[in-house]
Amino acid sequence: MDLEKFENSPMGRLVPISGSDQRSGEWNYFAFVPKNLPDEPITLSQGTYLQVANARAALASLDRSSKQLTNPRLLSGPTLRREAQSTSALEGTYATLEEVFATDEKVEPTDQNLREIMNYVRTANYAFAFLGDNRPFSLDFLEDLHSKLVKGTIADNIHGGKVRDIQVMIGTHSGSRIQDARYVSPPAGTDLVIQVRELLGWMQDDKRKNLDPVVAAAMVHYQFEALHPFNDGNGRIGRLLIVLQFLFQKVISVPLISASPWFEARRADYYDSLLAVSSIGDWNQWVKFFARGIEVSAQEADQRLADLIALRSELQNRITTGKLRAKTAVQLIDFILGNLVFTVPEVQDHLSVTYARANKLVDQFVGLGILKQFGPRRMSRKFASPDVLAIYSR
Repeated sequence: MDLEKFENSPMGRLVPISGSDQRSGEWNYFAFVPKNLPDEPITLSQGTYLQVANARAALASLDRSSKQLTNPRLLSGPTLRREAQSTSALEGTYATLEEVFATDEKVEPTDQNLREIMNYVRTANYAFAFLGDNRPFSLDFLEDLHSKLVKGTIADNIHGGKVRDIQVMIGTHSGSRIQDARYVSPPAGTDLVIQVRELLGWMQDDKRKNLDPVVAAAMVHYQFEALHPFNDGNGRIGRLLIVLQFLFQKVISVPLISASPWFEARRADYYDSLLAVSSIGDWNQWVKFFARGIEVSAQEADQRLADLIALRSELQNRITTGKLRAKTAVQLIDFILGNLVFTVPEVQDHLSVTYARANKLVDQFVGLGILKQFGPRRMSRKFASPDVLAIYSR
């Protein structure tokens, strides 16, 4: 860490830390401890305020579009898997979108990368349900998220589900010295726990009602990443908090936005902008960058929603032309829009019909070119709509 960049930071202070490792022995260095988020408004340029306004407009448009659907939550599943794939990629965990779409959430993957990605899916679903019950953010809730995120991974055995009790750093590789880190997070201990609690309180303070939700989300994301409260998974939880905060503040009513693909495509700028807040207090550049990412992500989600609504109408016409007028045929269309890869038993369960009826209906959709078999032919056949997959994959 370039200590000179942090010595006069208006955002926090350097504190001495010490430790030892097998390669370099005893060491003494410094960690950066950010100040708590301010109650007073931060200074932003006119251009940044304009970008924030554009982001809010894009989020509002997406929310309006989602209300055109009878059950917009059907589409939150594919959006979440898309987000899970990208947010994990930012942390170095890779799997293809097709692999993520095809993985059964109820079955534990043998592939370690897929396991971590599906952990994110389960974690986010738990978080959405938690907020749906109108419960407040708390440290217990945050630790529950971490516990679910790292379940069955190496991090699960290193204080998983608890605020870390070890020193962590960012921007290093295995075997490197702490001095080589790009950023050294605050030391573990009571003060770190207190700061995490204060951040959660800041998020829910009534005074935040006077702060634009996009600006508030940008500030919370910075603070969470600067504190880095867990031994692993901070980036993924920090980006999940963006969506949770928008839901909490009722900026959106359904989690249909996936911001991580935009940040992943600009990861160097993403990390640089966050670091500039800590080192020189540059809120302006970070908020502008963040708001642009939210704007583009919301616009893409809005377009994706429009394409799915148009596809739904087209598919309904195709089944009518194909003389499939049963109510279950229309219900199957809605099912395939929100379940990208599925089996006949899953259709049977969703439609509450016999296996024979579900199998026949799927075969009829295959005959109409709406569905195709996904992957190799096995006992448990899987199906997908190429048109729906194309919309979510672009």
